[in-house]
Amino acid sequence: MLSRRKNMQKEQNRKLSSLSILTIAGVGPYQEKPGEKYMNKAQLLHFKLILEAWRSQLLYEVDRTVSCIQDEASNFPDPIDRAAQEEEFSLTLRNRDRERRLIKKIEKTFKRMAEEDFGFCECCGVEIGIRRLEARPTASLCIDCKTLAEIREKQMAG
Repeated sequence: MLSRRKNMQKEQNRKLSSLSILTIAGVGPYQEKPGEKYMNKAQLLHFKLILEAWRSQLLYEVDRTVSCIQDEASNFPDPIDRAAQEEEFSLTLRNRDRERRLIKKIEKTFKRMAEEDFGFCECCGVEIGIRRLEARPTASLCIDCKTLAEIREKQMAG
């Protein structure tokens, strides 16, 4: 049971390290053209492809998890084995909950695209930037506003 869990963790770590959002979408980094308007149709299409592929990947993982938990659900007579399985399921469900919240952020980003607010900071209105959006397509704050928000968050917690 333990070796199977270790193998699953290794597979998950390998998957996360070898796949980026761009490779999931099957697109390369956006090549800006000189004099190109920020968030034009080509750029919006680029990010829409990335977000749709990312959402599809997350939804696939949700379906796979449900099937996996149903298939692997066993009533082990040994309490240690049962506890290990329950812990594994708990971790898996916690990850799926994070992914569910991410799917909601992706949906919110699609709404921002429809409202033509995508790519601009919600706080100060400046351009977020193509590279930052490729790294985190659901970003709604520019790097400066995000940094300030994180500093405030640390001060409130500490």
